[in-house]
Amino acid sequence: MNSEREPSPLTRFAWLSIAAAVVTIALKLVAYRLTGSVGLLSDAIESVVNLVGGMMALAMLTVAARPADEDHPYGHGKAEYFSSGVEGTLILLAAVSIAYASVGRLITPQPLEQIGLGLVVSVLASLVNLGVALLLRQVGRKRNSITLEANSQHLLTDVWTSVGVVLGVGAVALTGWQRLDPLVALLVAANIVWTGVGIVRRSMAGLMDAALSPEDQAVVRKALLIHEPDGIRFEALQTRQSGAYKFVSLHVLVPGEWTARRSHQLLERVESDIRQALPGASVITHLESLADPGSGAEELSARKERP
Repeated sequence: MNSEREPSPLTRFAWLSIAAAVVTIALKLVAYRLTGSVGLLSDAIESVVNLVGGMMALAMLTVAARPADEDHPYGHGKAEYFSSGVEGTLILLAAVSIAYASVGRLITPQPLEQIGLGLVVSVLASLVNLGVALLLRQVGRKRNSITLEANSQHLLTDVWTSVGVVLGVGAVALTGWQRLDPLVALLVAANIVWTGVGIVRRSMAGLMDAALSPEDQAVVRKALLIHEPDGIRFEALQTRQSGAYKFVSLHVLVPGEWTARRSHQLLERVESDIRQALPGASVITHLESLADPGSGAEELSARKERP
């Protein structure tokens, strides 16, 4: 038996991310032009990546929202993993470009100008990013969207990047040591690499049909426990996540004397309990008899144990 949910559009949040990226790019470029800081330039480069990532997120969320069809019976949710994978890769490329610019400025330091005004503009851009990032993170977690979560994580990284850059440029103004600016930019690049690697790894796990998180699996098992005192047994529990969608399948073994009607009523209750515990999950159950020694559940377990 099967239950599916209709995907709900998340593209308006991708549009919000794109708008925020455009605004912050403009502000950070103004800050860079005012000061000549390579740290602020690195901050602007990361925002360009935000813009490309937001556009990719919009495209993939549009694809992921398409309903299941004959060629894609499980929907198009995995399109989200392509978006987060591309964004993670772009983050790594941004880190390389920032490091390249920083090394040149480290070898040949240059004085900064209009630092105070440049920092004010940079802080304003960071506040825009922070507000959008927190909203995307909240929606992404609530709707199980890896695309929005990756986008929010990138924006939050951008915020912390900006904080570091502002502190570095401020330190240059106080100490007069010009090499602090490119050193801060190199630290920014290292932080970006860490974030990008994490996003790429998570995307690869999703494309490889990774199981649900241990927390979600525990929720499913807890929902099944209430039925076991009735002499029911559950076998071959399998889970996976595809973008915003969660899938659960299992074999339900009932006493041999049960009628078909009673057995299928149980399946309906089991599926309902899992969906209540794991909202929006697609649940597939397969009925077996405890009196049948050659049940499909036992065969599946045997196959999983083979090397």
